[in-house]
Amino acid sequence: MFALIDCNNFYASCERVFQPQYEGKALVILSNNDGCVIARSNEAKALGIPMGAPAFKFRSEFKKHNIKVFSSNYPLYGDMSHRVMKILEKYTPNIEIYSIDEAFLKFEGFEYFDLMETGLKMRKQVRQWTGIPISVGIAPSKALAKIANKIAKKFSNKTGGVYCIDTDEKRLKALKWTPINDVWGVGIRHSKKLKALGVKSALDFVNLPDSWVKKNLSILGLRLKRDLEGAPTIQLEEFAPKKKSIATTRSFKNTITTFSDLEERITTYTLLGAEKLRKQQSCASAIYVFVRSNPFQKQAEQYRNGFTVKLPYATDSSIILNQYAINGLRNIFKSGIEYKKAGILLLGLTPSTSRQMSLFEKDTTKHSALMETMDNIHRRFGPHRMKLGSQDLKQTWKMRRDYLSNRFTTEINEVIKVK
Repeated sequence: MFALIDCNNFYASCERVFQPQYEGKALVILSNNDGCVIARSNEAKALGIPMGAPAFKFRSEFKKHNIKVFSSNYPLYGDMSHRVMKILEKYTPNIEIYSIDEAFLKFEGFEYFDLMETGLKMRKQVRQWTGIPISVGIAPSKALAKIANKIAKKFSNKTGGVYCIDTDEKRLKALKWTPINDVWGVGIRHSKKLKALGVKSALDFVNLPDSWVKKNLSILGLRLKRDLEGAPTIQLEEFAPKKKSIATTRSFKNTITTFSDLEERITTYTLLGAEKLRKQQSCASAIYVFVRSNPFQKQAEQYRNGFTVKLPYATDSSIILNQYAINGLRNIFKSGIEYKKAGILLLGLTPSTSRQMSLFEKDTTKHSALMETMDNIHRRFGPHRMKLGSQDLKQTWKMRRDYLSNRFTTEINEVIKVK
């Protein structure tokens, strides 16, 4: 049997753990630079605040309904997620951390255990030890566990936050209840194709012929169908796969108009991306650079563009990657534009231990030692301690985070003070 554990309204719940006065109150969490709504409490959802809502457009709504607004506090959310996952690991060694607020558990050898009771115990312990409410869905496969979790959360008053699909009758009832667009792994494009054929629910999808599913939705679609039939086909990924690309993008606090300011930003983003690259022991074969103006300023000239630079050889050197990133920026920079966002995307990732060398490659042995030293300094003393010459040496650019709460668990000067 599999279990999917999902932290309810995770970002909002993290804020409430240390500020319980907001329990039962409407609150929203904003993205980087306080741009858009990326998380909402149930109370905010009930007031009609949509996901992705631009904060500046909804300020009057926030004030009208007395909605509490928070900036993203990723150090707090990451630490709270780690605490939850460490508790879940006590129940079974077979765990896949699926996202910051979700994890799959596989219960092998638990045939004589009451998994419903285990789920309730798990929910109580996580709530008691961290303050985070969770929902638990238990089923014979990962895809069914996803559906069971939705039922547990949707009907929490009846289920107690835990639902177990342990009979074929429950499975069929759950599949009939689930719309096809809510099925895990069915994207927008496939759901439109299926709806056009009259497939409205997960049960309709399961009733399709295997040959049609394999032909139109590939072998992945067939595996999903098997999973929904109760035959566990999609297994746990016990080791997180390495990323196939690494992106670092940001919106600016204020618009930028000069090349030198954009160059500073692109350099900073490239260095951050390169650090992530080295952390997963990969090298990049190409780098994509993009810029864009503010789409919400209709009166200003609109511009967006990107450029891909192919590297002569795969590398993880911040210095070399930045040289090519700035070359890419020169190809797309246009004067007179008020730029609001920029970013880089590292592509063509290969393992650093088996990268393809070039006959005319420059000797970058010294780069490897330098990069290792920079990474060690940043790990010990924090980011942006060492910079390249094209960065602003006197200023550390900071995101707009006007509604940031304390880092209650990761910063000694911001912990709760007991009087």
